[in-house]
Amino acid sequence: MGFFKFIAFSRLCVALLFLDELVSSVGGIGVNWGIQATHPLPPATVVRMLQDNGIQKVKFFDANSSFLGALSKSGLQVMVGIPNDMLSSLASNVEAAENWVAQNLSSHISSNGVDIRYVAVGNEPFLSTYNGTYLNTTLPALQNVQAAVVKAGLSTQVKVTIPLNADVLASSTNLPSDGDFRSDIHDLMLEIVKFLSDNGAPFTINFYPFISLYNDPNFPVDFAFFDNSSPSLNDKGTIYTNVFDANHDMLVWALQKNGYGNMSVIVGEVGWPTDGDKNANAKNAQRFNQGFMTQYSAGKGTPMRPGQMDAYLFSLIDEDAKSIQPGNFERHWGLFYFDGQPKYELNLGSTSSNGLVAARDVKYLAKKWCVMSQSASLQDSQVAPSVSYACSLADCTSLGYGTSCGNLSAQGNISYAFNSYYQQKNQLDSACQFPNLSVITGSDPSVGDCKFIIMIQTQSSSLVANAGSPRRGIVPAVLVSSLLYMIL
Repeated sequence: MGFFKFIAFSRLCVALLFLDELVSSVGGIGVNWGIQATHPLPPATVVRMLQDNGIQKVKFFDANSSFLGALSKSGLQVMVGIPNDMLSSLASNVEAAENWVAQNLSSHISSNGVDIRYVAVGNEPFLSTYNGTYLNTTLPALQNVQAAVVKAGLSTQVKVTIPLNADVLASSTNLPSDGDFRSDIHDLMLEIVKFLSDNGAPFTINFYPFISLYNDPNFPVDFAFFDNSSPSLNDKGTIYTNVFDANHDMLVWALQKNGYGNMSVIVGEVGWPTDGDKNANAKNAQRFNQGFMTQYSAGKGTPMRPGQMDAYLFSLIDEDAKSIQPGNFERHWGLFYFDGQPKYELNLGSTSSNGLVAARDVKYLAKKWCVMSQSASLQDSQVAPSVSYACSLADCTSLGYGTSCGNLSAQGNISYAFNSYYQQKNQLDSACQFPNLSVITGSDPSVGDCKFIIMIQTQSSSLVANAGSPRRGIVPAVLVSSLLYMIL
């Protein structure tokens, strides 16, 4: 009798260990670590900051070896990304997928002790703005990467998924219960969902209530947040008090209608920017992210999926080299500024602290700034081309209507542009030689919430990541022209 009790007890222990492993792979909040910065913090500094803040999971948009290497034996779970521009080669050649897995998964898992749990194949490849560019390559790439993971003997540890934008969903009534996959990609989505299900992989989706507000001036502002201050949405008796829950459950309905009601879901990106738009500010970002984290930490889930959610906040740190084609806010999604300083109070529920913990031992350049000379004239013919040049190569997205520096004078706007360029060029004297217009000063020109930055020291100031968060590129000329109109 004692023997059988021992066997039963052993089986119970095994079951509890399995349950603990399952919970540990979901329970802690994750963050997206984008690396499209002209002066990225050292990877080891960021890893320590993640640990100091009790963050348990990190998601990349690429497989940068130095950043992955910094996660060696860190205890953090990792999702490694494959950028969209690699989908074609991986789709057409299984050997390319095998080589990618060997280089970016096997080597880091076996040699460096990096706890890689997921591969993200592409990033939002079916965005309507891509005009079908990746429709024919995404699923074959997914299939080849999955085959390569199996061949490498990693399929029990590493699951392969595709982060998709919420625009893969559609509803004729805007009610979650009427949701389904978009008609133009419906059959393809079912193939993908079936493949994910067959391989025990989750459905990964990105939700951005801010974008709903940004794209639609008539969107009810309070419905973007979690504090129940907006009129609710009644979906045939199910009450929604915020758009995140409604969008999430639209996906759940789409999965359920197509026979995959029990499929696990990862929220790959969710967050709120702090600058670059009238609704992008620290107050709104704190309101949104704290509301989300309170719901997340309580394990509340959504009406259709109550319980613990798996999610990654977007994003960890601001990225000043991201494309601003979608909007100036793109460079300001971080919980932290470029130097690892918290932007606002946020309780992640993962440490004894009620706020975010700053990066440690960050080193800065000298306390000096490049500004418009007091003797310079606004009517100087070199002003416009100088500002245009500075903003096309640096970051001026905090200028303009509704931004943190939106109330600067014309001289202040010009000084901000000059200083942004000067700091990005590591305070080279030659970077503050705008013809008869600029001067270097030791007096901080910051005004109120508008901060004139001092750049951080980095090992390689020329390092701009090959890939980070999506949609990287230079400042479009039309946006520079628009910016000049607003600030001069």
